[in-house]
Amino acid sequence: MNRKITGLALCAVLFALCCSVDAQQTAKIPRIGYVSGTGSASDPGPNVEAFRQGLRDLGYTEGKNVLVEYRYIEGKLDRIPSLVAELVQLKIDVLVLVVLSSIRAAKQSTKTIPIVIAINGNPVTLGLVDSLARPGGNITGLTSLNRELSGKRLELFNEVVPRISRVGILTDATSTTGSSTGLEEYEAAARAIKMPLQSLKMRGPSPDLEDVFRAAVKARVSALISVRAGVLLPYTKTIADLAIKNRLPLMFEGSGLVESYSPNDTEFHRRAATYVDKILKGAKPADLPVEQPMKFEFVINLKTAKQIGLTIPQTVLYRADRVIK
Repeated sequence: MNRKITGLALCAVLFALCCSVDAQQTAKIPRIGYVSGTGSASDPGPNVEAFRQGLRDLGYTEGKNVLVEYRYIEGKLDRIPSLVAELVQLKIDVLVLVVLSSIRAAKQSTKTIPIVIAINGNPVTLGLVDSLARPGGNITGLTSLNRELSGKRLELFNEVVPRISRVGILTDATSTTGSSTGLEEYEAAARAIKMPLQSLKMRGPSPDLEDVFRAAVKARVSALISVRAGVLLPYTKTIADLAIKNRLPLMFEGSGLVESYSPNDTEFHRRAATYVDKILKGAKPADLPVEQPMKFEFVINLKTAKQIGLTIPQTVLYRADRVIK
């Protein structure tokens, strides 16, 4: 009898061990879908790398305890619906989206997959969430509130560029989302300080940037602001090169090559990983408040300023968070 009991106990232990091994082997590895507005598969760019670093900081290793399906728009805005649809069909656990049109496509495609966003505009006014504190639905994430900084950027140009006559606003002519183009916010701020503006619209997927800058010179534009929008993102360096060629001071909505005033881009995209982590651990997007930036970074590229013959006042340099020499 004792032998039978011992044998049964041993079988039970072995069975438990087998079940434990099977459970480990079949444990589901979470899968994330990420649609990037910049970079490519061969050169993902700093935003994707910042997100990856955020995952690593939280203990995730791609290919081991998390899988990430990356998709790159590469300036081809018409591809966005199919890229989003492809990820939705893969039944991923979390979608990470940084371009407004991709968020709208995902919002129409799924009500169940959690969506983490990292965008410039206010997600409430854009109709993406119910409120910043209580998003509701399946969308949450971060907003840089870049649009709310429009007036501050114009004020900085007023200080930096002597005898400024007109500021050109580079916008995405293909956008159909109203105030998300950014022009309206600049117009409201410009009226308050009586600064003339010139709208300079770029049309994708292959914008004629030379023609845009010719229009800027013809309109007697003395400084430029490049709005952070889908069609413009892949052409940041080209825009900067043409600004230097035409000796036009340029400010980016984001970490730019000449001058910028915005939240830190790297930190912004790194923080998106914290939302993914919370959701994978059971949090509901509807209950996670949308995060707003606590610090804004003022960056001046002094080397580029000298190339176009622009002298940055010392009082402005003292206020810069970072000066590129």
